[in-house]
Amino acid sequence: MAAALSFVGLSVALRHLPVGTAYAVWVGIGAVGVTLAGILALGESASPLRLLFLAGITSSVVGLVLIES
Repeated sequence: MAAALSFVGLSVALRHLPVGTAYAVWVGIGAVGVTLAGILALGESASPLRLLFLAGITSSVVGLVLIES
């Protein structure tokens, strides 16, 4: 179910963004989402360095969307 919703989100993004940007955003959101799920649901490490890199991915995704809109 989550994979299907993810592909729907990607197809919506492709209507507004170039394919390279849309794919990068899709992958970034997935990477951050899975990592946060691991931290919250599975008790994985939430070290400051790990959170810093997640913030870097998030800010990069936001930056890509902002420069394309």
